[in-house]
Amino acid sequence: MLPGPPMVVFCHLRWEFVTQRPQHLISRLAKHRKVLFVEEPIGHEAHERGTAHIYQATENVQVMQPRTDFGRLAEAIAPLVQDFLTREHWQEPILWFYSAAFSDLADQIPHSLLVYDCMDELSAFKNAPASLIAQEKKLLAAADVVFTGGKSLYAAKKRLSDHVFCYPSSVDSAHFEQALHTTTVVPADLRDLAHPIAGYYGVIDERIDYELLSAVARQNPEVSFVMIGPVVKVDPADLPKADNLYYLGSKSYAELPAYLKGFDIAMMPFALNESTKFISPTKTLEYIAAQKPIISTPIYDVVRDYSSVIPIVETADQFTTALNDFLREDGAHREARLRKYDTILQTVSWDKTVAAMAQNLSAALAVPTT
Repeated sequence: MLPGPPMVVFCHLRWEFVTQRPQHLISRLAKHRKVLFVEEPIGHEAHERGTAHIYQATENVQVMQPRTDFGRLAEAIAPLVQDFLTREHWQEPILWFYSAAFSDLADQIPHSLLVYDCMDELSAFKNAPASLIAQEKKLLAAADVVFTGGKSLYAAKKRLSDHVFCYPSSVDSAHFEQALHTTTVVPADLRDLAHPIAGYYGVIDERIDYELLSAVARQNPEVSFVMIGPVVKVDPADLPKADNLYYLGSKSYAELPAYLKGFDIAMMPFALNESTKFISPTKTLEYIAAQKPIISTPIYDVVRDYSSVIPIVETADQFTTALNDFLREDGAHREARLRKYDTILQTVSWDKTVAAMAQNLSAALAVPTT
């Protein structure tokens, strides 16, 4: 039997979507416990309503995809989860929430601990339901443990809960250091593009500054600008177009180091809007582990933690200046940059983050909840 209590995770992201914070944390926590990862509802036929598709994602992680409607989400999902718990003989699992949209489930499922891992300010995202704000307040008040995915989120949430711990996005350095290996092969769809290449990977949505991206591509026709990732909540027809701007589609987590190897410069061209106010981009440390020069717009957590090593730009002219500075980078400046990178990476890893989180969980489990 595994040493840790079983856990039910409610998440707005698909397990098989872009690998982000939930997959990094939950896959590591699952080394010591069984996990049911509950996603948002999937499309279904009328006769399938009230059922769920369940599949084995990893040895200890099962994924549940409810066949229900979004209305009355908790009432529809609770019986499915309860049936699963009965079949598996799980009693009072840890309930772990990524989205407050599921928060009413905490009232319907007996549990040993209630955890909220706040990785984004979801209420600020495009098409977010207005009810999320009230649902999150309820979840913050009820949660035994609250984790935040960045320092700006921590500052916002610690006013609403006495049990908040800050764990910014971390990194699996060994995975992204594959970009430095001579045996790693740059994929053909990137290998054939003209250098220099400035690249981004991640979700392509309302958080990208498309005006900046378009202007920078026009100013630097000799540079190939590459965007890798799924297009979400944005009409692909509205994406900026240029002869030197390429959209290569989604790539798996396993493929990312090979694509990073082909980047000359990594970029984070985020817009400054409500949806990016609290983000702490996971890719920052991944780019650093691959030793890539990085250019970023002034995302608060990036400015606070990395502005000594990452040029922060707001305009196309500033982006172009930073781009050219990196393209002319000499050996001494590169070595100085890499020393700073090494200092940063020595203090962070997903394994360290999960170990610290596990201590918080153990401490909370040892104290009876009221």
